[in-house]
Amino acid sequence: MDTRTLGTDGLVVSAIGYGCMGLEAVYGPATDRQEGVRLIRAAFERGVTHFDTAEVYGPFTNETLVGEALAPIRGEVSIATKFGWDIDRQTGQRTGGLNSRPDHIRRVVDAMLTRLNVDRIDLLYQHRVDPDVAIEDVAGTVKDLVVAGKVKHFGLSEAAPQTIRRAHAVLPVAAIQSEYSLWTRDVEQNGVLAICEELGIGFVPWAPLGAGFLTGTINETTTFDATDFRTYSPRFTAEARAANMAVVDLVKRIAAEKQATPAQIALAWLLAQKPFIVPIPGTTKLHRLEENVGSVNVELTPGDLRAIEDAVARIEVHGARLPEAVLKFSYK
Repeated sequence: MDTRTLGTDGLVVSAIGYGCMGLEAVYGPATDRQEGVRLIRAAFERGVTHFDTAEVYGPFTNETLVGEALAPIRGEVSIATKFGWDIDRQTGQRTGGLNSRPDHIRRVVDAMLTRLNVDRIDLLYQHRVDPDVAIEDVAGTVKDLVVAGKVKHFGLSEAAPQTIRRAHAVLPVAAIQSEYSLWTRDVEQNGVLAICEELGIGFVPWAPLGAGFLTGTINETTTFDATDFRTYSPRFTAEARAANMAVVDLVKRIAAEKQATPAQIALAWLLAQKPFIVPIPGTTKLHRLEENVGSVNVELTPGDLRAIEDAVARIEVHGARLPEAVLKFSYK
């Protein structure tokens, strides 16, 4: 597995990470715990060294799963987790709002260390920017945690360029995490990728396979479990899926030419955009994990990338990437 560096302080990770969120009840019923442990360890055996979780996944249960799975190989991997949602510590219930107050961050990090069974968090993200707390105060609190040895690197998720710059002035930001794929390219237009390149910040795309759509296994007749978030996503209505099949057709065509799979083309395209990009696809299936890891061996030439760009430019993607109630927290 190739490696890439996130930020300027030496966070070296595998070029493809593993997003652990999907092991919870996000795309349907949660994965059996021991099967989740096996998948995480299988990812490591295939070269993955960067694992992404968050306190809100579960809540809390995903962190404990990741901690259990990676305990035997802790010194060989990096773990990223996230704070920022307002979650009741006892019940695990979310208020639907944000909370990045300094005292809250400190309490959350102590709980994370226990759940992950680690002495230090490799990469700590603010999951969403809290408009009620100055980003300088958030970065300053994480800086104190770095000095205390509880956190190694700092990141932001779905943050706007001006917020990134202000945070970076207080504490170097190692990584920005936002949605990015062939059918979700906001970060190319809103300045996020540009400021990452300017400041030497890594970029970690979540949903790099378009929540499964870019794998070519979903069409307008696909049905989703009631617990699957795609049931409520504007981009996954039957009408939107039918209209968006043009994107899948493009990826399938390139895949056939390259003797690869659509998922591998979608991931290889991301890897080819910038050398500081580290996608974190998630899966609950071993063969999909192996498929995703295999994307590092797919070479897209400059000609291939131009052809993809020209074709995508002619396709209109239908449907917002997330429900409005969720989108309101992005790019603040």
